[in-house]
Amino acid sequence: MKSNKTLYRILILAGFILINAGVLYGISQVIAFLNTGADRSKMLHLDETKDRHYVPEVTWESIENPGRPMEEANLASIEEDYLDAWYVKNRAFYTGEDAGIFDHYTERARGKVLDLLALNNETKTYIESTTLTHHLSVEFYSADGTLVVLTDRNVTGVERVFKNEQFLVQRAFNNDYKIILLLEDGFWRVRHFEKVASHPVEIKNETIPLDLAMLEGMNYYPQGSPWDTFGPTFSKDTLATDFKIINDLKLNSIRVFVGFEDFGKARVPKEKLEKLTSLLDEAEKAKLKVVVTLFDFYGDYRIQDWTITNAHLYSIVTHIKDHPALLGWDIKNEPNLDFESRGEREVLSWLSQTIDYLKTIDNTHPVTIGWSSPEAALHLEKQVDIVSYHYYKDLEDLAAAHKVLTDATTKPVVLQEFGLAAYHGLWNPLGPNEDDQAAYFKEFYITQKRDSLHYLSWTLYDFRDIPTEVAGRLPWRKNKQAFFGIVNTLGVKDDAYLIIKNR
Repeated sequence: MKSNKTLYRILILAGFILINAGVLYGISQVIAFLNTGADRSKMLHLDETKDRHYVPEVTWESIENPGRPMEEANLASIEEDYLDAWYVKNRAFYTGEDAGIFDHYTERARGKVLDLLALNNETKTYIESTTLTHHLSVEFYSADGTLVVLTDRNVTGVERVFKNEQFLVQRAFNNDYKIILLLEDGFWRVRHFEKVASHPVEIKNETIPLDLAMLEGMNYYPQGSPWDTFGPTFSKDTLATDFKIINDLKLNSIRVFVGFEDFGKARVPKEKLEKLTSLLDEAEKAKLKVVVTLFDFYGDYRIQDWTITNAHLYSIVTHIKDHPALLGWDIKNEPNLDFESRGEREVLSWLSQTIDYLKTIDNTHPVTIGWSSPEAALHLEKQVDIVSYHYYKDLEDLAAAHKVLTDATTKPVVLQEFGLAAYHGLWNPLGPNEDDQAAYFKEFYITQKRDSLHYLSWTLYDFRDIPTEVAGRLPWRKNKQAFFGIVNTLGVKDDAYLIIKNR
């Protein structure tokens, strides 16, 4: 009986301890939750984070204030909340929904936004829009730190207007705004938003010359890392060895590819920029000029994505634009292949805007676009400095196709990709062999010398592994892509190598 009482006491004591432990744990979790604060992205109803989808270029031109000094932390909060207000307003006018408006505009300001939104919905009008640059100044900052007046000058951007699901117009804008923000519940909300001036949108089409009398070069990937030049196997020794081979071929230039996702989208890692600089350094040592193809494997093009691609572009261009080995910029490889899936207007609008923005950063190096065929190569001819095209058809028609382009433009015309895959394996038993490839280059140089063609051939090496995203999963397509090189996977130089060297 005594032992039973002892057992009961132990059980009661253990239960008491467990109950108290549970209560204390619950209290600690409540305190922890209250200390963490609200999830900002959920509170603001942003399905897509601003970090990913809206990063316009912002310049603070003046933060001088005669009263209270502007604290650095507050300045960052003002900028973030102000840009959020732009983002949710643009999204509301595009979707017809008011998500985020109540979080970013005071009652007085949101009424105007909601009235416009209601009118657009009633007339079945929607506007796809983004800003690209902002130039902000602090005009007034209250002593208690709860009110700020801003001017935002030369706000550049673009908008497309649709009605009844039909496209009406696309227009660029350059406006000045006056804004009043109030600090409420820890957030800066728009109280007043007024456009005070509009400026003409400047269009500059000054052509930048090609800094080579004759461009003779090659598209380049390291043999061990095709379509991944700047990946984990990147090696300056490999580059130096490969560039000596290109020197032996008596070529003067290479074309390399910078992947959009590989280079971090809007936030380009320092490590990638250093690798790109190292490649240019090795090219300079080998006296080779480099065409840098940007936005490889990019395929979105939506207006909402433009601030992301501009941020990506800015990081790369500002980092290497003064390098002596840089020959020029190729905005995108074969963008016309996205016309069907993304829409021709969408693709061309993005290309046009990207060219304009690049030339505000670098007005020294020529710009081109790597069109997949001569038939597509005159798109945006007025904006590019070099007309580039790819050609994988019979060489007997090359001269005529090239002449159509040279007759249509006064700008240099570059055959940016061409070649013949020496593949005659299981999936293509009657395909070309190394002798056919050598004959192909011999025939090409007859046309090249007669018509003075600028060119970049495809490519230096055969490859063992072709990424699926390049050629798909079908073996007859992947295998063909692996055999365009003039040096095989064993390091043996094909006959085509000597044709190029002794041209």
